[in-house]
Amino acid sequence: MRILLVEDDPRLTELVVEGLGEDGLIVEHAPSATMGNAMSEMQTYDLILLDVMLPEGRQAGFELAKALRARRDPTPILFLTARADMDSRLEGLEGGGDDYLPKPFDFRELRARIRALVRRAKGGSSNLIPLPLGYTLDLAAHQVLKEGAPVGLTPREYALLECFALNPGRAYSRNALIERVWPEESAVDTKVVDVYVSAVRRKLGEEVIETVRGLGYRLGRVKEGG
Repeated sequence: MRILLVEDDPRLTELVVEGLGEDGLIVEHAPSATMGNAMSEMQTYDLILLDVMLPEGRQAGFELAKALRARRDPTPILFLTARADMDSRLEGLEGGGDDYLPKPFDFRELRARIRALVRRAKGGSSNLIPLPLGYTLDLAAHQVLKEGAPVGLTPREYALLECFALNPGRAYSRNALIERVWPEESAVDTKVVDVYVSAVRRKLGEEVIETVRGLGYRLGRVKEGG
């Protein structure tokens, strides 16, 4: 798999190139939107990892995504950016991006999202993740489904559940969940996590999210047949 990384942070670039390289992925780097645009015209990639704020400006990543789509380049685009507010996420997704991962991120989640996007682009259905009690999480639609019908979750409730679903065996502390689900807010009380966990359990069922004593929370066990 060949990936184009458009990122101007040398440290993050090194981590991503080395980390994905260990998985056998070929990562080519462009430090600017201009170079990323040129490289994408000369080479076909399976995925583009794209920062938003690049040397050309705060919107450079969004503009590059729009340019790629304007010339009908179908390559999946995963935004990696510190701009994690909801308006920026929506702007990126509506402007041609396929997914949006805020910095800082867990490398395991990056790997999972890359796999999901590439398989979906090739016609697979790996964007569907089974959940307890017969629910399914659809990474593409950003929805939770029950027998094919969407369940009404708020964006924050969905983001919380998605965090668990992408790493089903991992127990997250409340502080770790705040970093993943509320990255743009500097002072979130850990009790807020409990409130949202309770809300998801109330809507989907207690077994969907387990309490791990002394650690925090994790996804409940997915039993055969739901």
